[in-house]
Amino acid sequence: MATSIPPARSGSIQEVTAQLTDGLVARGHEVTLFATGDSTTKARLHASFPRGYWHDEAMWPWELYEAFNLAAAIERGREFDVIHYQALAYPLSLAFERLSATPIVHTIHHAPTAAETELWARYPEAAFVAVSHAQARLLSGLNVAGTVLHGLDFSRFPLGETRGDYLLFLGRFTEGKGALHAIEVARRTGLPLKLAGAETPYYQSEIAPLVDGTAVTYCGEAEWAEKIALYRGARALVYPVHTAEPFGLVLIEAMACGTPVAALDCGAVREIVDEDVTGMVFQTIDDLAAGLPRVLALDRRAVRNRAEARFGADRMVDEYVAVYRQLIERRGRTVLRR
Repeated sequence: MATSIPPARSGSIQEVTAQLTDGLVARGHEVTLFATGDSTTKARLHASFPRGYWHDEAMWPWELYEAFNLAAAIERGREFDVIHYQALAYPLSLAFERLSATPIVHTIHHAPTAAETELWARYPEAAFVAVSHAQARLLSGLNVAGTVLHGLDFSRFPLGETRGDYLLFLGRFTEGKGALHAIEVARRTGLPLKLAGAETPYYQSEIAPLVDGTAVTYCGEAEWAEKIALYRGARALVYPVHTAEPFGLVLIEAMACGTPVAALDCGAVREIVDEDVTGMVFQTIDDLAAGLPRVLALDRRAVRNRAEARFGADRMVDEYVAVYRQLIERRGRTVLRR
């Protein structure tokens, strides 16, 4: 990616890429990360650009910078056993599928439309890895080589053992993320709500007028340390998303800090939340508001323990290695070089 790895602030794709890259290096694999020069990694770093397009508005159109960065990996492809492209918006890597002597793994991080998958099917041999079973179903008709749920390095997420006094909404401010619903839940339950995320036009027009600094507080786009503090101090993460998402990294980040989640049943949520252990999943906002006391009563250490058992980075790395080996063997080799 032509962005920094890991992200300085928000960026679930960049965070997962960092966890996977460092995990592979820890296994003894030789890894080259194609990202920007301000990245921090245990792998070899190939930096086509010193900074990413998120931090430099002059880098436009961003797709061209991303394509140049991807092309750099393809040009060096014979050095590698496999090339793994993490797609920010859509799989630019498909255009290189038949130009690369090295197998390419394509991972997308959104819920694709039928029109998108119809276009992608022009390359039926392309190997996709889904980030959830919900996303895999949307990739029907394509070559899904595996489904690998995200993982985290839990040592970076200290447990918050005491319950805080506020609810937390952390994410992008778009209509589908449900920030307005989070405010409604807080109003009904009488608990203060903290909002964290980058300002957007939607935030300015729909959310900002409801922020009063007491019942609803806006914390901005939190830096890493502030984000961890918000997770650890929250009584619960409210996740009222109503546009299907392929995963939802904030769910396991909150769980890693012991914070239970109250979420709507949408996208991959049921694959992530263990009912009555790490949180609860509801059908409607009315149900979520009524059931919130049960979420708040969950044991925070049990939340973390279950999340760590299911979403540790080691599990994610092992499953990706299995996919890599499968693709390499199909190309006629039997060993994943270290």
